[in-house]
Amino acid sequence: MLVYRTNKQIFAVYIVSQIMSNIVRLVIACVFFGAAVALCAFGFWGWGILVLLFGGILLLSFFFNENMIISQYFLRKENSEKSEEWLMKITDYEKQLHKNQHGYYNLLIGLIESRKAPMKSEKYFKKALQLGMKMSHNTALAKLSLAGISMAKRNKREAQMYLSEASKDDKNKLLTDQIKMMKGQLAQMDKQVVRGGYRQF
Repeated sequence: MLVYRTNKQIFAVYIVSQIMSNIVRLVIACVFFGAAVALCAFGFWGWGILVLLFGGILLLSFFFNENMIISQYFLRKENSEKSEEWLMKITDYEKQLHKNQHGYYNLLIGLIESRKAPMKSEKYFKKALQLGMKMSHNTALAKLSLAGISMAKRNKREAQMYLSEASKDDKNKLLTDQIKMMKGQLAQMDKQVVRGGYRQF
């Protein structure tokens, strides 16, 4: 019975966290922590630890939104539909996400959109770069994606610029193969086979 009640309480915390703004999460988490301290001070250790756990969940979701984590998981599993489904649960990212996640949110949308309509994803990658991302490999990924879009537009100069910047930002060499492959494709833009000959661009 206690386990059932606890599961219901955890589920309730999860539902509330889905609809509240990020600042409200932080305030409620602080209230939970205060209540946990009070309960422990009065000797109710069991309830104190339980309330502390709920506060910890809310505080964690303040910095790392659960919808984005799950969306990223499905994206890595090549399941774009599920990834988009979870990401769309975030209805107002400016209120629901910590400001450090705003750029990454737009990056995820861009990656999902690029699999359906690559040209439409450009604005999301640019927005991600504008908002900024702490991890350099995410910045490199956004620029690499923009390089691919520029190549599709046959804008070689812009593609070279983004590729060069992506290479510099890829400090951990996580995108080395992709960058090398795209540089090879970029080299082919100089010539195009036309009836057995070549046309210069």
